[in-house]
Amino acid sequence: MEDKIQSGLKTSDFTFDLPHELIAQVPSDKRGKDKLLVLERESGKYFDKSIDDFVAEIESNSILVINNSKVRKARVYATSETGGRVEFLFLEEKEDYSWNCMVTKSKKQKVGKKYFFEGGLEATIVETLEDSTKIVKFNNRVTEEWFNQFGHVPLPPYIKREDSFSDETRYQTVYAKNEGSVAAPTAGLHFTDDILEKIKAKGVEIVEVTLHVGMGTFMPVRSENLDDHDMHYERYSISEEVAQIINNAKKNNKKIVATGTTSVRTLESAVDENGLLKSGLGRTNLFIKPGYQFKIVDQLLTNFHTPESTLLVLVSAFASKDNIFKAYNHAVEKDYRFFSYGDAMFIK
Repeated sequence: MEDKIQSGLKTSDFTFDLPHELIAQVPSDKRGKDKLLVLERESGKYFDKSIDDFVAEIESNSILVINNSKVRKARVYATSETGGRVEFLFLEEKEDYSWNCMVTKSKKQKVGKKYFFEGGLEATIVETLEDSTKIVKFNNRVTEEWFNQFGHVPLPPYIKREDSFSDETRYQTVYAKNEGSVAAPTAGLHFTDDILEKIKAKGVEIVEVTLHVGMGTFMPVRSENLDDHDMHYERYSISEEVAQIINNAKKNNKKIVATGTTSVRTLESAVDENGLLKSGLGRTNLFIKPGYQFKIVDQLLTNFHTPESTLLVLVSAFASKDNIFKAYNHAVEKDYRFFSYGDAMFIK
């Protein structure tokens, strides 16, 4: 299948009016009790359901793909050598005790400036990159134990509150295991152990991939035309066993159901020229836009995304912009909750 990517798409083509009160500031009272809007990918018909109904909606013999990346407590405060409080968002570990970080008031944080963190860590900015992130060198290795002790859950900027103790569990999937994300793969937040067991009992095989969500999640599309937007790279891995299961499933016409856009981008980034999924480690900056031909993914469980975001563009490529926007308008009318802690949509 050849991609026929539509060129000339404007970022403003993917905006919609969203009442501020529909942006979920906290998770639902109980995990797995959110609403579910089921959208038929071809017909555009949609139905109001709940997450409990997902078990009935997913076909037996499908393969459900989940992203097992774990959110790191990657937002950490430091004191600068001039006494100011500065926030660091740790994105990716480099060599030599160095990290790529987003730093608040970025223009003021110059190369050579020193910072002091809790736990005895000190750091110096050694480079400013083109995207305004910094390479920061530490005096010692930064450990996961240190993040857990001194870090904060990196809630998205549209959640207008400080992180709380409950976010440490609720902003994490029940199957999270591989630390490295700076944002949750949020479609998976709806699953409970009980729902997953019911899905398995129906004859659905659940397989895990890993994609560590990076800074692209926090970065709006700033270009007028989508063609001019550069996606940031994110690291992913697919085991040999999972690649084999998915390739066999495709050969036998079983449905591949992706949990979230992170799973979609992982699977669609790792396809070879013969349409087979490759195992291994990789980095992807794949930007899926209308006209893209999906090679692996047949169905998608996803949250409701922000206006003018790359994620809204991706789901519009998957189910058509017209179908998505009609469904989103319905969701607004019916007071669905939007974004990370909001309700879900199943595109089938």
